[in-house]
Amino acid sequence: MAKPTTRPPRTGPIAFQMVRKLALALPGAEESTSYGTPAFKVRGRLFARLHQDGESLVVRIDRRERVMRMQADPATYFITDHYLNYPWILVRLASVARDDLGELLKDAWQLVAPPRSPPRRKTRR
Repeated sequence: MAKPTTRPPRTGPIAFQMVRKLALALPGAEESTSYGTPAFKVRGRLFARLHQDGESLVVRIDRRERVMRMQADPATYFITDHYLNYPWILVRLASVARDDLGELLKDAWQLVAPPRSPPRRKTRR
């Protein structure tokens, strides 16, 4: 009898509470709304929001990264015609891995967060 292959255990769909926890852990991130859905912004700039279907997340992304993710895992990452010309990706919460979601949110935050100012030098008078 052949042994079954072992795969890492799946924890199930990501709940929106986990999205909230990961997003709000980013510096300056705040919860808001966008198009009537819960959203996350930094200094007023949107980096992620719950899609109106309630099952997907809309996340800001570099367009090259979007193509790569959609090719690598089309069951999780997709777009609709509405997003073709915009730097956003849709993420199915039922199939995204927690680590991937955390990385995706961090990257989205970095795309919209203002650059940090270098520390000021103290001048003597």
